[in-house]
Amino acid sequence: MTLQAHIETFRRAGAHAVWVAEQIGPEQWDSPALGAWSVRTLVGHIGRSFTTVVDYSSRPADQVEVPDSAQYYLVIAPMLTDPTQIDARAVQAGLALGERPLDVLREQQDRAAAVLNSEDRVIQTIAGGMRLSDYLPTRIFELGLHSIDLARAIGAPEALPPDVADSILALSVAVAQRRGDSQELLCALTGRGTLAPGYSVV
Repeated sequence: MTLQAHIETFRRAGAHAVWVAEQIGPEQWDSPALGAWSVRTLVGHIGRSFTTVVDYSSRPADQVEVPDSAQYYLVIAPMLTDPTQIDARAVQAGLALGERPLDVLREQQDRAAAVLNSEDRVIQTIAGGMRLSDYLPTRIFELGLHSIDLARAIGAPEALPPDVADSILALSVAVAQRRGDSQELLCALTGRGTLAPGYSVV
């Protein structure tokens, strides 16, 4: 896909995430959402898919070190072994939403959209230097999956825009292939087997 196509899908994923967040009832912000996370914490984490695009776009990298979106997840996997660090970042992001969380989330969305243009620049990410066109699918992945998590937590419709779901599925399959799980996945998808309990590509 072209950079422009990824930008359009990212914007749709972001608009959908914000739409789901707009369904949160006033009494639901402190309700359980995902594991130990509250609804507020999950929304704060969703917002990081906007803020990292803004932050990384201001950090040019000298070279491409991560060649594609699937490799990104393989590179960061060893960094995600301590759930307390992930939880701490998410909690902080939730608190940073303040007293007007939806307005802050919309502002984050607008800032991310504003930094995206036709230049497929090389940016410095947590995993290393990447092309913007390879980084954006990882943000679509996060926005879409966590939109589902949020929708389930608050009882809202969870169906994703088709192109967002397609992007997440394609990246999930690519990560599974890199991990050597192609046969297990194809058997599960064609009714010839099941994946191990709790299997996840991330």
